[in-house]
Amino acid sequence: MALLKRSGPKPKPESDPEGRMPLMEHLRELRNRLLIAFAAVAVGLIIGWIVSGPVWELLKEPYCSTPQSRQLNGECSLTYNGIFSSFFITLKVSLMVALVAASPVWLYQIWAFVTPALYRTEKRYTLMFLGLAIPLFALGAALSYIIMDTALGFLLGFSLDGTVATISIDDYLDYVLIMLLIFGVSFELPLVLVFLNIIGVLPHATVAKHRRLVIFLMFVFGAIVTPGGDPITMMALAAPMIVLFSAAELFMYLREKRQPQSEFAHLSDDEASPLPEDTPLDDDDPGDPEDKRPEEDSGSVR
Repeated sequence: MALLKRSGPKPKPESDPEGRMPLMEHLRELRNRLLIAFAAVAVGLIIGWIVSGPVWELLKEPYCSTPQSRQLNGECSLTYNGIFSSFFITLKVSLMVALVAASPVWLYQIWAFVTPALYRTEKRYTLMFLGLAIPLFALGAALSYIIMDTALGFLLGFSLDGTVATISIDDYLDYVLIMLLIFGVSFELPLVLVFLNIIGVLPHATVAKHRRLVIFLMFVFGAIVTPGGDPITMMALAAPMIVLFSAAELFMYLREKRQPQSEFAHLSDDEASPLPEDTPLDDDDPGDPEDKRPEEDSGSVR
């Protein structure tokens, strides 16, 4: 008589302590984390639509502080074209609010997806950096907002006599969004350097060797990425980046100074390490019983 076996639930595969998984599992995890991030942004979009009015008043304040904003009717005014333009403008403002409000969620999803590929100490530092990334981004965005009225006044000051500035809301929102993103992301670059140093990819000696070149490239970066390319915005972006870069370099130096240096640290990866002087060769090792030979008696007769 055949025995009937009760089929129980399949045991779950044990998780790899090193975070390794098949390609399809990686893709499923990426899909799930993207869905969570998009859901958080969708919730933020609803909140942004509700508060879009006060946010818009805050965003247009830098432009309203310039004399050119009152050339049309004596009041701060921006123009838009098209019947549906007002809807998409409100949607754009709401999306900006959603990305900022949902940033802790989608940043965490990125961190959780990358974490399995890191060691335990690297995970600890990554979590700490995640807590620093949001304040640094907010600090950069706040700085861009503070200097935006000065930059706009400088750029609009080149208008010729008899001309009136009719700036559309779309162009102004694009300018504000680019400024906020550029300053926010630029303030994250020194944090990336520190992270690369901790995981052993970027040593302090390499950063110190190219310090002058990095500082020069920061000014070039500020001149290229800023929307207006004016010297005020360029200096406002490059100067804080140099300060943050100096702080990151100091952290790298102090961290590597506290760590014990290996006796072979000065050797390149392709150079063989020398043997210690007191290490005997295998053939001359007196402790190896296989290498012991019977001593020959000089007085024995063969």
